[in-house]
Amino acid sequence: MTARPQNRVFGKQQRHHTIILASGDTVRHMTVRPWMAAIAVCLVGLFSIGYLLATSYLVLRDDLIGATMARQARMQYDYEDRIAALRAQVDRVTSRQLLDQQVVEEKVDKLIEQQQQLSSRGGKLNALLDRAESSGLTDKSPHTDVNAQGAKNDHAQLTAPKAIEKLLSGGKPADVTPDNSTLAYVPAPETVADRADRVFSKVTLSLKHIEQDQLTRIRNLTADASGTTNEIQAIMHNVGVKVPDEVASKEDEDGGVGGPYVAPENVDQFEQSMADLDTALTRLETVRGTAESLPFRNPAPGKLITSPFGNRKDPFFGTLALHTGTDFHFSPGERIKATAPGKIVSAGWTGGYGNMVEIDHGDGISTRYGHMEQVLVRVGDKVGTGDVVGLAGSTGRSTGTHLHYEVRENGHPIDPMYFINAGTKLASYIQGLGAI
Repeated sequence: MTARPQNRVFGKQQRHHTIILASGDTVRHMTVRPWMAAIAVCLVGLFSIGYLLATSYLVLRDDLIGATMARQARMQYDYEDRIAALRAQVDRVTSRQLLDQQVVEEKVDKLIEQQQQLSSRGGKLNALLDRAESSGLTDKSPHTDVNAQGAKNDHAQLTAPKAIEKLLSGGKPADVTPDNSTLAYVPAPETVADRADRVFSKVTLSLKHIEQDQLTRIRNLTADASGTTNEIQAIMHNVGVKVPDEVASKEDEDGGVGGPYVAPENVDQFEQSMADLDTALTRLETVRGTAESLPFRNPAPGKLITSPFGNRKDPFFGTLALHTGTDFHFSPGERIKATAPGKIVSAGWTGGYGNMVEIDHGDGISTRYGHMEQVLVRVGDKVGTGDVVGLAGSTGRSTGTHLHYEVRENGHPIDPMYFINAGTKLASYIQGLGAI
């Protein structure tokens, strides 16, 4: 036999394992080498591992599938919850937009209503201001425009409704669909409602200022009218002329009044102020009309008084006598004018008056113009202030050309200078009064 080489490990011979297989007469053997054993061990290990993995998969398959499905379900629920939250956020933003729009429209309607109310008030106020100006009153409000046309247009001239809408249309409105910053609860940009609140605050404040300015002007005019009326009444009272303190309507004077008691309605402050001003202006116009209808003007402005009212030495008899009027120096033929409007009740020769004209001015007041050269009116004629009633002369008991001027109250002569002096004072309250 051929000698086989011996494997030695560290000087020792390595023996190989031999597997002998016998089957009947047949005998087989197989030498087991190390690499074959290693391969066999690896195969067995791989098989064992595969078996264990397969067994574990079969055992844990249901649990793994259930966990995976549960995880997927949780993810789906999370996405659905997120989508629902986003939709709810969009609905809230959309609802807020609709609500803000409704609020804005209501506020616009309210402002337009206030504007129309102030505009209508402005029309009434213009009429009262015109009456006040015709009565000689001036608006002393600090907000009055110095320009004439500006003053005319300074009665509650408000911004038109389109201007209010223009204020609201400026800027960028909030989007209906929220952006990332809104969803992240970051402060959103200014919305229409926020901008509308700011604009409405400014407009409302402006309207309040206009209304307050109107009320101030009305109260000032009311106080001025009442003060002027009281001053005129006081001056007229000093000369014995009575003027009613209150203005009564014809219904109150001519007929009875009555009816069931009903609680008063809420009166607007502005309307009450307008009513007070109207009453004050009516009183002023009544008093002013009374003053203008009475002989408060001077019949001979700038003329020399030759003989005053009162007791004096009679120029013909030389004894003490009452002079019932005031004599003014006039040139022959100079025109004599009426000192107040009235009706001619006497015109012609009247005893010692010579040619005389008597005018009835109402309220028991009359005036006489004596010693005229020529009478230019007739009984029954109506004359106005400043109308010529005759020409100066020296007829009747007269020593020279002059005007004998009398003022009589209920037929009794009173000193004309009382009326003339009162007219000088009234001239500061009534334009054109005091002289012809």
